[in-house]
Amino acid sequence: MDKVHQYIKSLYPARSELADEMAEYARIHEVPIMETEGIETLLQLLRVQNPARILEIGTAIGYSAVRMAEALPQTQVVSIERDPVRAKLAREFVQKSGFQDRIHLLEGDALEISEEVSSFGLFDAAFIDAAKSQNIRFFEMYEQYFTDDVTVYTDNVLFKGLVAEQTGNESRNVRQMLRKLDRFNQWIAANEDYHTVILPVGDGLTISKKSKPFQ
Repeated sequence: MDKVHQYIKSLYPARSELADEMAEYARIHEVPIMETEGIETLLQLLRVQNPARILEIGTAIGYSAVRMAEALPQTQVVSIERDPVRAKLAREFVQKSGFQDRIHLLEGDALEISEEVSSFGLFDAAFIDAAKSQNIRFFEMYEQYFTDDVTVYTDNVLFKGLVAEQTGNESRNVRQMLRKLDRFNQWIAANEDYHTVILPVGDGLTISKKSKPFQ
């Protein structure tokens, strides 16, 4: 399978110079960004969906926000980051991208600034990539700002496969996080308001499409 993954990876389109610069910065400074397979899958799903407005919870340095803006020229991205250092870097990268009219960065804890987010209107898509232990709270808090046709994407739901099979060498904190990730996966899979699948790409990507009642 490694050869298959390498073959597929070799066929992905080249990233922009800015995306390469951001990925290299993330590598050097150990900033977590989406793995190649994960971000390329997310971008393709978003191209198919073509949302007018995306809510991103967890900006980091702005890598995924810039990639989404590059892939979707008509889409607005509202992105939340609570770390002031990373938020500052994200603003600098967004300025460099020229997408500052379409990427709106909000600094603060996503669990505390929902009213500010509400001023941007309803979202056709949401991308959750922040504190893994808070996925359910993020989902429940912002669901009121989703359209009836929303698709919610959640990253890092498999955590290197450890959610399904722990090695026994994990720290107490990691074990607690794995339990919370499994709780989220079980919760969203059983949520009748959404059709959900988990793709084993990158570090695990959940795709939750709002259910529509039978006519």
